[in-house]
Amino acid sequence: MTHTRRSFLTQTSAAVGLITVLPFAARADGHMSDVFADGAIKVHPIAHASFVMETPTGVFYVDPVGDPAIYSDMPQADYILVTHEHGDHFNVDTLTALKGEATQMITNPAVFDKLPDALKVGTQALSNGETAMWGDITIDAIAAHNTTEDRMNFHPVGRDNGYVVTVAGFRTYISGDTEPTSEMLALKDIDLAFLCMNLPFTQTAEQAAEAVKVFQPRYVYPYHYHGRDGGTQDPQMFASLVGEASDVKMGAWY
Repeated sequence: MTHTRRSFLTQTSAAVGLITVLPFAARADGHMSDVFADGAIKVHPIAHASFVMETPTGVFYVDPVGDPAIYSDMPQADYILVTHEHGDHFNVDTLTALKGEATQMITNPAVFDKLPDALKVGTQALSNGETAMWGDITIDAIAAHNTTEDRMNFHPVGRDNGYVVTVAGFRTYISGDTEPTSEMLALKDIDLAFLCMNLPFTQTAEQAAEAVKVFQPRYVYPYHYHGRDGGTQDPQMFASLVGEASDVKMGAWY
């Protein structure tokens, strides 16, 4: 599958200091994917915090934002997960274009409250610690929030979600925007993890690497690593810090 390479454009919100994703141009270079579980799981990095994951029981879109055209070569979404309300994770227009009549969606309660009525159909709100099941698929909502005092205004305790998606025994952790929480560090038997890292909004590469050494996912993607005012984190440095604790995968996020 191929895309044309989009420029990853961001702007800073003066009100809350968050990175907001603007509509993407299309990709020019080949779209790279990775396969796991003997080919049963296929991951397509899209940009920043957005990716598509094909599984034996359906296709997941995670935090899809940007021009819907950038997803045109992807299989249709069976399931959509939204971690929280910030513009680089949640966009009503993108969701409206991508969510089909049969598509099931899970969001945190704050995002659910922001959805138009049409998007609430087939959507379930999960709070931290809650679980949903779609047939043989289990979705666990994991607490996602800042822990450093001067970052708490970005992602307060109790509002946002990470997720653990379990499909055919394969467990994928999606961090959303967070620093290492007790719930993250207590995760067990994670096959694949997506860990955010950028300042001042989430965690540093060092924090993320230390977390990986604690919960030890088999594979891990550094993602969401463009920051503000020098806060972009280096995924290669993250990989060197992780060492042999996990197999680090590099996606074409930017």
